[in-house]
Amino acid sequence: MDFESYSSFWNQQASTDEGALAAVDGSASEEIVRLTGGWTADQVRLALALDGRQRVLELGCGVGRIGRELAGDCRSWVGTDISANMLEVARERLADLDNVSFQPLHRTSLDMFESASFDRVYTVAVLCHMDKEDLFLYLQELRRLLNEDGIAYLETWNLAHPMGWKRWQFEVNNWKRSDQSQRKNVARNQFCTPDEFELYVREAGFQVVRSWADSPWIQVIAVPAGAGSQVAAQQERIDPVSQRIAYSRQWGELFGQLLDVIYGLRAPGDLLAALDQMPAHEEVALYRAYLVALWRQGQAHWGALPPEVEAEVSG
Repeated sequence: MDFESYSSFWNQQASTDEGALAAVDGSASEEIVRLTGGWTADQVRLALALDGRQRVLELGCGVGRIGRELAGDCRSWVGTDISANMLEVARERLADLDNVSFQPLHRTSLDMFESASFDRVYTVAVLCHMDKEDLFLYLQELRRLLNEDGIAYLETWNLAHPMGWKRWQFEVNNWKRSDQSQRKNVARNQFCTPDEFELYVREAGFQVVRSWADSPWIQVIAVPAGAGSQVAAQQERIDPVSQRIAYSRQWGELFGQLLDVIYGLRAPGDLLAALDQMPAHEEVALYRAYLVALWRQGQAHWGALPPEVEAEVSG
């Protein structure tokens, strides 16, 4: 199916509640969406130094995967998205929260908001689905919305990391097999090198405080350019907790092993057995839960879950 706009693509992905959940983290599981949303919310909370007093904007909130877990640490939380269907699911999932609101996007602009109207802005797993022109325009808009004491957390795919390169090759091979008389998938995964992404961030009017690129994702914490002493203060704040914000080497390795399962290079049972042999760790537990959720969805292709694992997740 061909899509001419971001909104048409994501509305189709979110045409059902299950499809919307699958679109934001691949699991199609409310339990796993809450698990991965909680993990990312912990990163964002630390990156943005949230303490309940800040007005916070998320660009590309999807079903509120992160916002649901983060809103309790915000004075107010606003989710924006290009997909009306995604926002409808998000409204249902966050209906019990009284400090959240939503705004639909209609073009590459956040002009429904006044300048300097937010204390914090962030975007996760969104810029990687945009043409570079849109990526940069949204960065400029996020800078416009951020007040002078504000902080931004920004993230995208890292082409320079071996697993990022491997994920990009999937896009190359997919295009090679495609009908090339048609436009490339409008919301396909796109990639930056760390230097390239930091250049976009700086030219959009930010000053980079910290940047991490030792994983398949580039993560940037930034403040308005010219913030002066705020940069050193933020660096001093961030450094003691950087290991809880930045993806670890193990995270990248586990991601690569999961890709091998998704691409048919490794059986899910082999990875499950390997995970069960690893020392107990929250990253291992998260990847194990995610793998089991994917396997449950793909039993027609991969075969049934082992009975003991099915009993574990069903009970």
